[in-house]
Amino acid sequence: MVRKLKFHEQKLLKKVDFISWEIDNNLHEVRVLKKYYIQKREDYTKYNKLSRHIREVARKIKECDQKDPFRTESTAQLLEKLHTMGLIPTKKNLGLVDKVTASSFCRRRLPVVMVRNHMAETLKAAVTYIESGHVRVGPEAVTDPAFLVTRNMEDFVTWTDTSAIRRKVLEYNEMRDDFDMFG
Repeated sequence: MVRKLKFHEQKLLKKVDFISWEIDNNLHEVRVLKKYYIQKREDYTKYNKLSRHIREVARKIKECDQKDPFRTESTAQLLEKLHTMGLIPTKKNLGLVDKVTASSFCRRRLPVVMVRNHMAETLKAAVTYIESGHVRVGPEAVTDPAFLVTRNMEDFVTWTDTSAIRRKVLEYNEMRDDFDMFG
């Protein structure tokens, strides 16, 4: 049983809201963590920090002179890098870089890509498959759900050769090899 608060303690507690702090941005953060099924809060803070750095670089590039060759070259490099990572849809202009957020990084995580490719029904199931070792990207098996998938690597997300899920999918599609049945 908790003791009853004294008058001055109650007065102090009325002034402080313990649920939502102004500096925390907690409600938005929790919403994003739930939406993309992110288990480690540190991942989200890393994505936030990266997106902030990207926006700062873009702002510094915009401050350069229009005709400066460094500006055109660095703009092209930044847009190319962000496009190949899948954080921006096109390489048209530097204004798209302002829209890069932590959610942009979250959309490139392996479980989200798996759900988008219909390899898993939910993000929770996708995370379970990844942690169990059923998924590979290219030749490497991936067990970290925070793995970021670039546009080029998106086509190489498949089941591992020894995965029971792969075997079930092949059986369902009637594409399973007779040699695999014995091995």
